[in-house]
Amino acid sequence: MIVNVRVQPRAFHNEIIRQEGDIWWIRLAAPPVEGKANAALVTFLAEVLDLPRGQLTITRGLSGRQKAMAIEGMVGEEVQRRLREAVAKRP
Repeated sequence: MIVNVRVQPRAFHNEIIRQEGDIWWIRLAAPPVEGKANAALVTFLAEVLDLPRGQLTITRGLSGRQKAMAIEGMVGEEVQRRLREAVAKRP
């Protein structure tokens, strides 16, 4: 499954803030240098989805804010449900 995300680096903490169309907006505490934000994105989404990091890959947008994430080992409906739950848990 492919999930489209828009990343805001250097945020206060990691969180999924909303969904607009098919794009999930994610804030990351990591800076956008030397791949730190990309690594933080993979780690954060792996935690949210309860998957090993190796099952998530950035397939497009390594140097931009718009990214496409390939997620293996989980059906699309379950991915979407878990992402929605993460948004609902925001304070």
